[in-house]
Amino acid sequence: MSSMSPTATGHATDALAQDFVKFSVEAGVLRFGEFKTKAGRLSPYFFNSGLFDDGAKLGRLAEFYARRLLASGIEFDMLFGPAYKGITLAAATAVELARLGRSVPFAHNRKEAKDHGEGGQMVGAPLRGRVVIIDDVITDGASKRESVEMIRAAGAQPVSVLIALDRMERGGRDDNLSPRSAVEDLEREYGIPVLAIASLSDLLQYLRSTDDPALSAHVPRVAAYRERYGV
Repeated sequence: MSSMSPTATGHATDALAQDFVKFSVEAGVLRFGEFKTKAGRLSPYFFNSGLFDDGAKLGRLAEFYARRLLASGIEFDMLFGPAYKGITLAAATAVELARLGRSVPFAHNRKEAKDHGEGGQMVGAPLRGRVVIIDDVITDGASKRESVEMIRAAGAQPVSVLIALDRMERGGRDDNLSPRSAVEDLEREYGIPVLAIASLSDLLQYLRSTDDPALSAHVPRVAAYRERYGV
């Protein structure tokens, strides 16, 4: 993926984001149609990171995460993956970082504390230093808030949240939409940046520039959804 050129900006480069959207579409992870969101909205697209479901796809996904993180310029000492999807993502990213010459520890939590064996709720390396939380998306931000609190309770410092796709979507009911997205709320509440490999803006750019008429046909509905719910 030669177009993944590192940058120290706060957002993914256009090339990296476009490569990621293309990869997600080809892998069947990013789909178009009509999907009901957690908030009960009918979304014209759906991103399901659970469909990065074989070694080749997961390895390439980890490359996007690792390069995005290294390009951000954020100083970090370890990774943390919130249960459940974040566990695989943090582990895969740690493997890719090591392949790139930056081996760092990682940890994850359990949904329920274990009362036998090593016990406790945390698995992996001790939470120390500057920690990057890795997950797929932010919906309402609940699991990330829980992660931030766990990391701080252990005496470590959460320095960023790294996600695959920023939906750039406002929360709340249709008649009382929040002025900010879940990502913006999390950044505001905890004072830490949220990095995304790609965003809804990048997705729209990809659909508008593709030569595939079946994909470009989704532009009006995705654009209308962003107009209604986006920030």
